[in-house]
Amino acid sequence: MSGAALGLEIVFVFFLALFLLHRYGDFKKQHRLVIIATLLAWYLCFLIVFILPLDVSTTIYNRCKLAVNSSPTESNGSDATLAPSKQKCFKPWSYIPNGIMPIFWRVVYWTSQFLTWILLPFMQSYARSGGFSITGKIKTALIENAIYYGTYLLIFGAFLIYVAVNPNFNLQWNQLQTIGIAAANTWGLFLLVLLLGYGLVEIPRSHWNGAKRGYLLMKTYFKAAKLMTEKADAEENLEDIMEEVRKVSESIKYNHPLRKCVDTILKKCPTEYQERMGRNMDDYEDFDERQNSYPSEKSLVKLHKQVIYSVQRHRRTQVQWQILLEQAFYLEDVAKNEASATRQFVHTFHSQEPENKIIQYFYTPTVEWYWECLLRPWFYRALAVVLATFSVIVVWSECTFFSTNPVLSLFAVFIQLAEKTYNYIYIEMACFLTIFFLSICVYSTVFRIRVFNYYYLASHHQTDAYSLLFSGMLFCRLTPPLCLNFLGLTHMDATISHRNTQPTAYTSIMGSMRVLSFIADGFYIYYPMLVVILCIATYFSLGTRCLNLLGFQQFMGDSEMTSDLIDEGKELIRREKRKRQRQEEGENRRREWKERYGNRDDSTRNRVVHTDQKESSFSEPSTNRPLSKYTRSNGRTERDRIELLQDAEPLDFNADSVNEDPLELDSGRYQPGGRYLSMSRSQIFDDV
Repeated sequence: MSGAALGLEIVFVFFLALFLLHRYGDFKKQHRLVIIATLLAWYLCFLIVFILPLDVSTTIYNRCKLAVNSSPTESNGSDATLAPSKQKCFKPWSYIPNGIMPIFWRVVYWTSQFLTWILLPFMQSYARSGGFSITGKIKTALIENAIYYGTYLLIFGAFLIYVAVNPNFNLQWNQLQTIGIAAANTWGLFLLVLLLGYGLVEIPRSHWNGAKRGYLLMKTYFKAAKLMTEKADAEENLEDIMEEVRKVSESIKYNHPLRKCVDTILKKCPTEYQERMGRNMDDYEDFDERQNSYPSEKSLVKLHKQVIYSVQRHRRTQVQWQILLEQAFYLEDVAKNEASATRQFVHTFHSQEPENKIIQYFYTPTVEWYWECLLRPWFYRALAVVLATFSVIVVWSECTFFSTNPVLSLFAVFIQLAEKTYNYIYIEMACFLTIFFLSICVYSTVFRIRVFNYYYLASHHQTDAYSLLFSGMLFCRLTPPLCLNFLGLTHMDATISHRNTQPTAYTSIMGSMRVLSFIADGFYIYYPMLVVILCIATYFSLGTRCLNLLGFQQFMGDSEMTSDLIDEGKELIRREKRKRQRQEEGENRRREWKERYGNRDDSTRNRVVHTDQKESSFSEPSTNRPLSKYTRSNGRTERDRIELLQDAEPLDFNADSVNEDPLELDSGRYQPGGRYLSMSRSQIFDDV
């Protein structure tokens, strides 16, 4: 089993990162380099989290073996005391041979640092560039990153000058490398504590609120009102951009040198706009003889960038609106089914996607009712209590992990108790649960935060390239300080525990932080205590209240603006629900008509065509007479088309009944029972 656990986790983490990236990214439309770079960044960060517990168990075994080998061997009594120690130092099942982990950590760490500080920022600018060639995009990316790279070089150069002038510092290359790592970890730890303080409170609270059906439904209404505003803004923005594209397409004809750039922009536009605008290939204009003002290539680059952004935003809001509608309809169904006497879950609308037969076989309406209406709220409450307990333990350990005598950090106590019995399974499970919970608190915050429309991770393949690359940068910068913080909480870091023992392989590549004592003894120890203040601020929703005061609508139960948005969202959901009901009723009527009279209608239509051919061959050549009385089926088809158009948009949203439709009430043809009463089988085709 030597190294087998490492290989299995490497493969498992790869598919985990691939699954998450497929959920948020779009493999078909986004550039392959963007997908590969983001996948590599996510994969390396997740890999560090999953492999670090194996490093801890291997280090504990190596410490035990080193202690046994270094103990003085004495006769009689001493041999009796050493025998149990040798029996306890058995090799763990996940033991990784010496020399593998240092090389592995070195490759993973420096690759992630290269991605986050050099490659991913460059690719961000490259992905957002509106250039029409690879050279133009690279040039734009270099110009945009010149200030970014120049700032870091300036700081690093000033630090080198300070070290060279000060006689108290005699730094070598290894120490200089450690200083660079410490600087990167300090920046990451600063952001880590901010995200961790939010996640430690918000994750348990979100699961507790998830058990409240009324709360979830009100929040969904609130989201619907906000999303409708964003959706309307995205549509208006797209219309304005498409109008500019139309003007440019009409001004630059096919013989202009910049026509290729215009064609590239048109390819990025939606299909309906491409068909509407056309390419004006028939009009020939000699642009050299006429003194017209044509757009410059720089303005076309800017327009290209705006088209990419507006199309992506419009598509994202459309998909999110449909997903939010499904969520709102489902929550309303849950609220209705809670009082069901049959204890079977009934959906208002059938799922538009085909369901898996295996899931449909086991997840019956009865099972769904018991889960959604009875078990799920209690499960969410129990899970929220467990997560809140973990959060309290993390906050306590963050404030006391620097104390080594006595040991106050609960995670360090758990690991040291397991270390005495050399229970490697318990050690790895405790380490994995600890670092996994810390990672969930931090990474989930990265997935939740939104910086206007520049950074936003949207599921269902709606995340743009810029946000994917930015998330990869954040993960690569947050993961190393997260792992160091975990090792400090468990006292596996010699800098924290002050023990002269063998360090972990991960700590060894970081170097000794004693080179910068003010960071090792000051910032790394006392700054994580700020997580207490951040947790208190998150618990009382201070950030949400501040954003609400600044004009950014946030979901707050005691706000008048929130109540207005909830009422608006409820009306929007009710309107969409009626629209979908009308559509389904129209489809059901047409399906019933086809089932009842489909065969008879087909045979009659053939006779109508044959009769028309005979009459047209023997009649006078006056073909201007209306043929409606000979082709009643055509009139019926036209009526179906009108009915489809009427069903597409509801007429009266304040009506008490959904069936109040002029087409249904006309001539008394359609009754709520679904039968066409004014037509009997003997009178349908009497006029043919």
